[in-house]
This record gives sequence, structure tokens and C-alpha cells, in this order.
Amino acid sequence: MVREFSDDWTNKPFILTAPVREWPAYRDWSTKDLLRKYGQVKFRAEAVDWPLKTYVDYMNNNQDESPLYLFDHAFVEKMKLPIGEEPKAEYWTPACFGEDLFAALGPQRPESKWLIIGPTRSGSTFHKDPNATSAWNAVLRGSKYWIMFPTSPSHQPPPGVFVSDDQSEVTSPLSIAEWLLGFHAEARRTPGCIEGVCKEGEVLHVPSGWWHLVVNLSPSIAVTQNFVPKAHLVNVLAFLKDKPDQISGFRSDVRTPYETFLEKMKELHPRFLQEALAEMERVNQGKKRKWDQLVRGNEENGDGSSGFRFGFGDEREEEVP
Repeated sequence: MVREFSDDWTNKPFILTAPVREWPAYRDWSTKDLLRKYGQVKFRAEAVDWPLKTYVDYMNNNQDESPLYLFDHAFVEKMKLPIGEEPKAEYWTPACFGEDLFAALGPQRPESKWLIIGPTRSGSTFHKDPNATSAWNAVLRGSKYWIMFPTSPSHQPPPGVFVSDDQSEVTSPLSIAEWLLGFHAEARRTPGCIEGVCKEGEVLHVPSGWWHLVVNLSPSIAVTQNFVPKAHLVNVLAFLKDKPDQISGFRSDVRTPYETFLEKMKELHPRFLQEALAEMERVNQGKKRKWDQLVRGNEENGDGSSGFRFGFGDEREEEVP
């Protein structure tokens, strides 16, 4: 199963219908039960920290176009939950996803798990998951609509989403409702678009680098986790190395995430690291050859007719050397 995921499915969204139904969390985590156990525990709902009871009261009575979304990365500690391979675990990663290579960082790994609770209409606008990670999102109650787009040189960002050249800034309509009204029909006609509904008891895979927007079709409870599969180790290493200003989720005492991850991978997974670094070098050499060919072609063109040009209106165009 892990081999099939690594070979055939790491770059594709998909929904699994069986693993979540085995979790105690799927059986037990109704809103009523969570309130009984954790009603006075504070969770992060966007910019505020509210006791769960306060948030559920808001969730049940709001009429907001864009309701506040409970999205808490410290829920495991706050709820004192056993997870994963711990005895009496509430939930665990579906086996098909295999080993999470960010686990090599131990306590130095970036934020990776979130509890997500929200009313109908709540959700998240278009984004990619942090640090080039992949993710799975498991719905324990309710249902979620997803619309997703791949990232590649042949695919533009989703309609209505504008990205800076270095992809550090993303501009889109202020709310999910505004985007759905203005751009949904166009998006569904756009090459690469994938959409679907993840229902109660199901888990959806989000590949590294995919744009996605999510909206709750009914009041929902979910857990999500970001991870690094072997097939996307190159993506994560390249992101940490080349985009240090966009890295997120690491503790402040982890000052050099790329170097820290390299050291841990050398210690625990040296073969995986060697293969990934070799692939990064091949990619970089390919980019360098293309650039050298472009520059050489321009230098050999005596009349400069293939040079880049810019101009304004009827002004004389100036060649860019």
C-alpha cells in the first residue's frame, strides 16, 4: 500500500473511505462529547482564543458570511490526547501515507497537526500547505467541499488568485463567498481543476504544492496533518533552502531549518537524503544549461533580433542586453 502511494499517488488528490472509521475519535468526537470534556479549554479561532463552549455557542448561532474558523495546532497537548502509536490512541495516520520524514526533526519539527471545527460556510481561502508539505484532512463530523489546482509551469494560479513572482504574496477576494460568486464557474472550466466533497468518516489527500479552497457544507469537526513523503523530499528541501523567508511553523530557536533538517536526515535517512540532493543538483544543472543556451544564442545573433525588448506606446524600443 505504501509503495503504491509512493509510486502512483503522491501527486494526486484522492479520498479514502475506510481508515477514519477505525478511529476512536470518529466514534466519540461529537460536539456534545467534546463540550463535556473540553468545554472550558481555550482553542484558537483565527485571531482569538475562546473556550470551546464559547466557540460552539457562536458556531450554532452566527449568521456571518465568513464565520470564524477554529483552527488549533496545539490541540493534542491541550486535550492530552494519545495519538499515533501511543496506547489507546484517539487517531493515527492512515498507513498508506507511509513515513513522515519531518518526524526526523523530533521536537524541532514545525507545526503539523490541527483540530478544525466550524459551522456551515466557514473554511479556508486558496492557499498551499506550508513548507511544500503534503497533507491529509480527515472529517469526523459534517462534510467539506474542496476545489484544487496543481502547480506547474503549464498551470496558472486559480482564477481570482494573484501571486507575486516569488510566490511570497497571494492576493484573492476577501471571502470564500465572494470567490464562489465571482470565479467558481470559471474555475470549474479551468484545466487541472479537481473538485469533490469529503464526507463524514473520509480522509482527503492534498499533494505538495497544490492550491486548495475548502468550505464546510455543514457544521464539521476534522483533524489534519502535514507530512513529508519520500517522493516529495526534494520539494521540501528545495523550499527550505531557496525560500527561507517563506518558511513557517518552526519554533524560534530553530534558526536554520534547512541545515537542521539536513543534519537529521544524514543521521536517520542518509540514502533518502543522498538521492534527494542528487535530484536537486540535476534540476539545478538543467536550469543552468537552459540559461547558458539562451545567453549564448543571443550573443551569436549578430543583429540582436532575438534580444528581449520593452517599450512604451510609440516610443523607440530599447533592447535589453
